[in-house]
Order: sequence, then C-alpha cells, then structure tokens
Amino acid sequence: MSELSSLLHSGYHHPVQRKWFYEKAITKKDLMYPIFISDDPTAKKPIDSMPEQWGVDRLEEFLGPLVQKGLVSVIIFGVPENAAKDECGTPADDPNGPVIQSVKVIKKLFPQLHVTCDVCLCEYTNNGHCGIFYQDGTINNEKSVERLAEVALAYAKAGADCVAPSDMMDGRIIAIKKILYENGLSNRVSLMSYSAKFTSSFYGPFRDACDSAPTFGDRSAYQLPPQSRSLAFRALARDAREGADILMVKPGMLYLDIVRDAKNSHPEFPIAVYQISGEYATLYRASEAGVYNLKDAVLESINAMSRAGASIILTYFAPKLLDWLDN
Repeated sequence: MSELSSLLHSGYHHPVQRKWFYEKAITKKDLMYPIFISDDPTAKKPIDSMPEQWGVDRLEEFLGPLVQKGLVSVIIFGVPENAAKDECGTPADDPNGPVIQSVKVIKKLFPQLHVTCDVCLCEYTNNGHCGIFYQDGTINNEKSVERLAEVALAYAKAGADCVAPSDMMDGRIIAIKKILYENGLSNRVSLMSYSAKFTSSFYGPFRDACDSAPTFGDRSAYQLPPQSRSLAFRALARDAREGADILMVKPGMLYLDIVRDAKNSHPEFPIAVYQISGEYATLYRASEAGVYNLKDAVLESINAMSRAGASIILTYFAPKLLDWLDN
C-alpha cells in the first residue's frame, strides 16, 4: 500500500474540489482580442486560417455582440491595402488610416472597451520589415526607434488606452515612454512591450492577414532566436528597466518556459502572452481533422498559459471563449 500522504485522488475527486487546486481560473477579463482593420471602411473580408478583416464603418456590427458577451479588451492591427507604402512606414500614423480612425470610432461606440494599438512598421513599409534600413541592408535602430515613437504618440493622441511596440528594436520602450511623458500622456496611456518576441515559423497566417511578409531576408537580426533563453531574460529585464507597464512573450504555446521565467523574474509586472496566428490555425485545423475537440483543446492551451504565469492572453479564439467561459 502507498504511504497515506501519497494518496492524492481524495483531494480532487469532486469537481468543486478540483477548482480549489487551480493556479488561477481564466476569466473573460483576461482576454485581449486581436482585430484586423482594413482601410476599406466597409470591409468584411475573410482570411484563410484567420479571423476576418473589418472596416471602420462595420465596427459596431462586429464588436457590439462581443462587448455584450463580456469582451473588455482589443488590440488593433491596421491593414493598409490601398496605402502608398514606403521605406519609413509613412501610412502607419496616417490620421485617416485604419488604426487611428478605428480607435476614435471604438472609443465613441464602446467607451469602456480597453483599446491597445500594436506599434510596428511592418504592415506599412514597402519591404515588410519592422524598422528602417541603412543602405547596406542593416537595421538603422536609431531612426527606427524615432519613427516608432512618433507612431505610438499618434495612436495615444487618437485615444488608445495602451500602445504595444512589437518591432523588437533596441531602446524603443524608453523612447516611447519619453515621448508620451513630453506630451502629457504618460498618466493615461500604458505601454505593453513585446519584450520576448521570438523568430518563428508560426507567424505565417498573420503576415498574410496584414500583407507584412518581408520582401527580402527575414527578421532574425532583431527578433530573438528560438534557442535562447538568455536573450529573453535580457530583453525582459531591459524593457522592465526602461518603463514598460506590461511584459509580453510571443509566441505563446511553444514558449511557456519563457512565460514562467518572465513571471519569476518580474513578479511585479502583468505578463501577457500572445497565442499567435499559426498556433490558432494549428488548433483549428487539427480539430477539423478530428484530432480533438476544439473547445477542450483551446481551453487547455489558455489554461496552460495562465498556469505558466500569464495574466493577459491575446488570442483569436476570444469570441469563442466569451461563450465557453463562465465569467
């Protein structure tokens, strides 16, 4: 017979008791829904393996039912299909562009909805990269950071509650923090940093959705190598030191060790994790093939992220989770 202290079933045999052992129960308030806003104001455009693109004029139709179900937070990505892209990502902060216009519309329609704007240049550059280049094809980090800070400021002035730089340039957190402070916005606009963002093959569907695939090379010179925990530690520590309010790990499901590292190293920070497009598509396609039940698999995946230490989960499954979660 086992030692009596080794008998565990008695502690969780009842469904009520099982919940007492949960690290943290996921709620609707933990979810942030990534949405794609087209520069066609009437768009409702399906994307293979991804949620739809929507136009600004259809945001009430799109978001209204989700807000009614308990959606509290979105993160906006612009899709400038009709813009003149250039090497500096000029359309990123176009006042008539999809991001700034959608922020204004959402805050008017749903003033309590928390609105984050992704800050990057890849959707707006003519080369699909996240920064500005020198003539020799290497990243001009200083000019890239200056440009990203300008874009973040424009989104903040439009009414965003949070700006989220996803570019992985060095020093962009302190530059954005500084420009928000200088413009009297540091008290009402938070800064969520994609701190540990890794190079990944799982970004493919997103790049199709935003037309942001690089036209040359890849992003391995500025996104973290998947094999390295040490660089993730350094990037998380740097962004915490420079003034980020929230630290993010991306991708999610394959990097839960980094999520736990982030929470252990920076317990005073909310930790966000992004269940990215390839992870979303993988779960969906496998469920369609009968590998597992979609609801069970998605709930298991987000509970794993929570257990690892995440308190904010960015997921394209948010609309379904609003139906699946009890609160």
